[in-house]
Amino acid sequence: MKQLKKIMWTLLFIGGILFTTSPGFASKLNFAVSPVIPENQIDKNKTYFELLMKPDQAQTVEVELRNSTDKEVKVGIHVASATTNLNGVVEYSPNEIKADESLKYNLKDLVEVEEEVTLKPKSVVNVPLKITMPKDSFDGILAGGITFKEIVSEKAKTEKNEETGMAIKNEYAFAVGLVLKETDVEVKPDLNILEINASQVNVRNVINVGFQNPAPVYLNQLRMNHEVTKQGESDVLYKSSAPRMQMAPNSNFEYPIALNGEKLQAGKYLLKTVAYGGLSDSGKYEVKDEEGNTVRYLYKWTFEKEFEIKKEVADKLNAKDVSIEKEDFPWLYVIIGALILLIAILLLILFLKRKKDKDEEAK
Repeated sequence: MKQLKKIMWTLLFIGGILFTTSPGFASKLNFAVSPVIPENQIDKNKTYFELLMKPDQAQTVEVELRNSTDKEVKVGIHVASATTNLNGVVEYSPNEIKADESLKYNLKDLVEVEEEVTLKPKSVVNVPLKITMPKDSFDGILAGGITFKEIVSEKAKTEKNEETGMAIKNEYAFAVGLVLKETDVEVKPDLNILEINASQVNVRNVINVGFQNPAPVYLNQLRMNHEVTKQGESDVLYKSSAPRMQMAPNSNFEYPIALNGEKLQAGKYLLKTVAYGGLSDSGKYEVKDEEGNTVRYLYKWTFEKEFEIKKEVADKLNAKDVSIEKEDFPWLYVIIGALILLIAILLLILFLKRKKDKDEEAK
């Protein structure tokens, strides 16, 4: 039986536009995490770090780790800048998403912390994190997270699901948000369209559309509507919409337009996208939401971009797509062809035999 790997991350970001609470996972951790809020915290009601600092300033903050169990617990610590995944969801833990070229300062380069901490049974340890701000002043924010993940053996991670009998691999982590800023200058989010290419998600064909938020601020309540047509034609081949997404500061992501089991066709296409951001009663852009209510947005972007799908790419992806019904081998045509060939051979033999008989009679 194949092993089912299920990675469960507990991202406990609390309050504000950045973080949500997931208390249901807290009991799965063998340790607790509590940020020690410093004096230069911008909003002391928030339980993640939101610090106002100066250029080239160095400051050490602390996170309290509490082990209430009767066994020793090892905790790995990682710092990462916020990124945006393909679902339009901001991630704060380390991942394989490539940093955007507009990201000038990566948090992992600005924060010094031990990579591993051992917590003795029934103990409390304050972990120091030294933050050193860039020398040059900047507007906007630097955002990311500090992830605390228990280090356990592969055997300890795996448990058996009693209902299915399958092995489930669980990993639990706790992430503390970290937001750094230097000024109160308002920075507006922006949206650029990048490359468009044919690809796959979960072994299913998609058209990936790259989007970038090059501004050092969150792009919140991002709504997108997409239409794909053949170049020079008006018939819409593929449509997709997403009403509630978010992009991290200075990040990019590839939005997948699903083909829903249709084959990729080689050719030249045109993508039309309308995007909105910043849900607000004072916004000047009106849109009907999924319930038919009128909502307003502060920002709007429109894009038209041509792209091409090569035949070799389409054929390769179509062959792998598990949602495409594979054509049965055309046995009927093979049999008919074989019969026609057999009849032709018999007729030829008969013709040659008659010709031979006539030649012999003529002698």
